[in-house]
Amino acid sequence: MNKLLLAGVALAAMTAVSYAADTYVVGMKGPGAGNPFWAAVEKGAKDKGTELGVDVVVVAPPAESDVQAQITQIEDLIAQKVSGIALAPTDPNALAPVVDAAKAAGIPVVFVDTKGINEGVTFIGTDNAVGAALAADFMCKNLPQGSEVAILQGLISQSTGQARAEGSKKGLEACGLKVVAEQTAEWDRAKGQSVMENILTGNPNIKGVFASNDNMALGAVEALKAAAKLKDVMVVGFDANPDAAASILAGEMTASIAQAPGNIGGFGVQALVDLKAGKTIDPVIDTGTVLVTKDNADKYK
Repeated sequence: MNKLLLAGVALAAMTAVSYAADTYVVGMKGPGAGNPFWAAVEKGAKDKGTELGVDVVVVAPPAESDVQAQITQIEDLIAQKVSGIALAPTDPNALAPVVDAAKAAGIPVVFVDTKGINEGVTFIGTDNAVGAALAADFMCKNLPQGSEVAILQGLISQSTGQARAEGSKKGLEACGLKVVAEQTAEWDRAKGQSVMENILTGNPNIKGVFASNDNMALGAVEALKAAAKLKDVMVVGFDANPDAAASILAGEMTASIAQAPGNIGGFGVQALVDLKAGKTIDPVIDTGTVLVTKDNADKYK
């Protein structure tokens, strides 16, 4: 066997992953590395697995926009007959067929963080519309009526992105603030900065920004710093990750909405174990939201 073929065989052996039949899997939308939210989901899931004495594996596509990679991962999990899958779908419509395939194979499935479209599958996560409304209410109470504001959206193909964008817009407009820009930055910090730069160019009098996650909010902060406008513009994010908490304490971001990502992962694993045991679970399990400002940001560092 030549060296090239040997190398190929070795690579295949390294990349092939085999799971035990009693393994529960959390399929996240994106990798935990570089994203404190997903890192906390992963930790919550693994801690719950340790508590319950079951094997928990966490998988994720290379990026939240890599829908096909996630589909392939789920197909592989079905083939290996894992005990259950807690899935945060990158694209609920695109993932629906493989979710149906998992159910047909007798594998329990729950959605975590992001709702899917499959009937009869429990959703475990944040009520994103309520959280976005909480952010909008804070902005309404702290900005003069009629102020121009912007919304940095996540991926609108996901229920999370839709709920946060729609919930924030509804709340901001209801109190008389003027939404002058709504653009997606795809949950990404660098894109948040570039989109914010574009928004500032067309809307120099903007007074507030709601970003649908903290990564985009922190990118917006960088754009506002560069434009020497940070002191004049309120920035509110969503997730209350450690970087956002530090930014709030430093007087840069103004506020964020805390989720309970550890609960999302942990409750997901608990639900799968309960389903496997033949128990009934609620169709929706809300993991809660909290407004984070300088008053309580220390808890989220």
